[in-house]
Amino acid sequence: MRIALSCLALCSTLLAGCAATAPPVDRAALERQVADTERAFAKTMADRDLDAFSRFLSEETVFFSGPTPLRGKAAVTAFWKRFYEKPAAPFSWRPERVEALDSGTLALSTGPVFDPAGKCIGRFTSIWRQESPGTWRIIFDRGGPCDE
Repeated sequence: MRIALSCLALCSTLLAGCAATAPPVDRAALERQVADTERAFAKTMADRDLDAFSRFLSEETVFFSGPTPLRGKAAVTAFWKRFYEKPAAPFSWRPERVEALDSGTLALSTGPVFDPAGKCIGRFTSIWRQESPGTWRIIFDRGGPCDE
């Protein structure tokens, strides 16, 4: 009986530890991480580095880059290859606003897209997922007009 009660007490203690809440997430720090990741992602265009571009994509990413959504890293990379082929970048972008969930699992970044002369030609909105600590990858991306 004594052993059964000891086991029950031990199990209760272990289960109570599992029910404890996770420490609060530093959302501002996560948003800085995502903004830095977005800038590094944009630098792949300036550097003309398609392989680096691809590393920022989740395997299950969805991009709204044309009439039909592009599904998956391979399809997005194949479509975007055209933007990396010429010596000069056809456009650039930068994050203007980043918002992260309180859970720290997803974040949204949005900002302007510029032509080579620096004129706004659109806006992007990307949803990033933290796939491991400090590693953010795009799961959704969509462009729109400058005034969105």
